[in-house]
Amino acid sequence: MQHDFFQSVVDDFAEVDELIRESLSSRIPLVEKIAGYLIEAGGKRLRPLLVLLCARACGYEGRDHIKLAVVIEFLHTAMLLHDDVVDASDLRRGRKTVNAAWGNPASVLVGDFLHSRAFEMMVEIGNLRVMEILSHATNTIAEGEVQQLANVRNPDLTEQSYLQVISRKTAMLFQAASHSGAVLAGADKATESALKDFGLHLGLAFQLIDDLLDYEGNAMDLGKNVGDDLAEGKVTLPLIIAMRNGNKDQAGFIRQAIMAGGVENLSSVINTVKDTGGLAYTETCATKEKDEALGCIDGVASSIYRNSMEDLVEFVVDRSN
Repeated sequence: MQHDFFQSVVDDFAEVDELIRESLSSRIPLVEKIAGYLIEAGGKRLRPLLVLLCARACGYEGRDHIKLAVVIEFLHTAMLLHDDVVDASDLRRGRKTVNAAWGNPASVLVGDFLHSRAFEMMVEIGNLRVMEILSHATNTIAEGEVQQLANVRNPDLTEQSYLQVISRKTAMLFQAASHSGAVLAGADKATESALKDFGLHLGLAFQLIDDLLDYEGNAMDLGKNVGDDLAEGKVTLPLIIAMRNGNKDQAGFIRQAIMAGGVENLSSVINTVKDTGGLAYTETCATKEKDEALGCIDGVASSIYRNSMEDLVEFVVDRSN
């Protein structure tokens, strides 16, 4: 079900969906088969939505924002395919991951196909600043992935280092989406900077809520397994705060759970994270990022597109999945 914040660009979004289908055509049957599977899986497509909203909010009347939105979606999907291999995930959006259904080699290679297709389309747009923004973003996201990998099962990860990881790994693509949409529209410097920062804070809020939901959501709503982060050894803010606020026994228990990985003690971890304020603190941080994001667009001209951006921010923090 589409949310209200899609309505201001509903026609644009229909064109994005159509271009996604057209752009995934391939002479290799397995590529088309997996691409079709990914399309059917859906997803909210918030990042391409950001491109459309930001471009339109800046008065853009051309057609390249459709192609740019597809570029962002392809980059995101390629990263998810690679992520699922790295994390050995078997469930995403309530369905088997591509690596679970077809194996790791197919997942990696189709991810490469999507990545390279995105850059082909980026060249077709022909805006050098947009290419600069997106090439920088993909490099930064890769750094974030490696940084997160280096921190697997590290109970000494600090809040500052955690925020660095999610800024690079998640918030960067949100920022690139909003920033490139503004640049494509030829926004003035103040508006461009505001929308760039808007995407960053929105992306941080999104990931903070994602990390919170890993400990208080449910698999049916999330479309993935609860406790996946813990099972993969990812140290997120709820765990960091549980160790910081908890007594000696609680902190020691969380440290051991992080180093051991797995979900054998998941219910006890969840209870400890709640009791030590880990979830409440994470939610407070997400709310602060929400407020920062909303503050960024105060100076953007009033329009149905800015209204949709405000609704999107509220959704990201209030969502249950």
